[in-house]
Amino acid sequence: MVRIMVVDDHAVVRSGLIMLLDGKHGMQVVGEAADGDEAIAKAEELQPDVVLMDLSMPHGKDGLTAAGELKKLLPDIAILILTMHDDEEYLFRAIQAGASGYILKSAPHDELLTAIRHISSGNAYLHPTATKRLMSDYLEKMKSGEHAGTYESLSDREKEILAKVAQGYSNKEIAEQLIISVKTVESHKSNLMEKLDLKTRPDLVKFAMKKGLLNFE
Repeated sequence: MVRIMVVDDHAVVRSGLIMLLDGKHGMQVVGEAADGDEAIAKAEELQPDVVLMDLSMPHGKDGLTAAGELKKLLPDIAILILTMHDDEEYLFRAIQAGASGYILKSAPHDELLTAIRHISSGNAYLHPTATKRLMSDYLEKMKSGEHAGTYESLSDREKEILAKVAQGYSNKEIAEQLIISVKTVESHKSNLMEKLDLKTRPDLVKFAMKKGLLNFE
C-alpha cells in the first residue's frame, strides 16, 4: 500500500484527489495539508511514502520551499509536484529541490496514477513535455562543453575559491585573502572539483575560462 499525503491550498482540489486515490489502486491517503508549513509538520508525523505537492500556495511556505525542506528532513520521501505551471523554470527548480516527479494538473487521471507508482518505487517521473525540455537542455550543455556538474551547484565560497585557484593563487594566499584556514581552502577546493567532475588544475582553469572567471583586476 502506497501511503500518500495531499498538499494543495484549494480544499476542492484536495477532496478530489483524495476521492480519486484513497483506498484504490493500492493507495491510501494518510493526510492532507493546505500549505508548506502544515505539510512539513504532518509529513514528519505521518511519514507518508509520497507527497503530492502543489507549487503555488499563497499562505505559508510555497511548494518548492517545502519540498526542499522535506527532502532534508525525510530523505526517503518521494515528492510529486502537481501543478498548473508548464514552465521550464519551475521544472528545474523542482528537480533541484529534490522532487521525484513533475506532472500537470491537466494530466489524465491514469497519468497521475502512473506517476505515483513510479516515484513510490524509487524512480522518477516527468510529464512528456518536461522530459523533452530536460533532454534539450542536456544536449545544449553537451554542445557547449559544460561538465556534468554545474557552476550553479557550487556555494558562494566555492565559486570564490574556484576563481582564485584558476587565477594562480596558492592555497595559503587564498586563505590569507579570505581570512580562513588553509585546511578550509583545501576542503572547499576538493568539494568544488568533485562537484564539477574536474581532476586537475588545468581542467579547473579551462572551466573557469569558459565561465569568464579569470578577471585579474
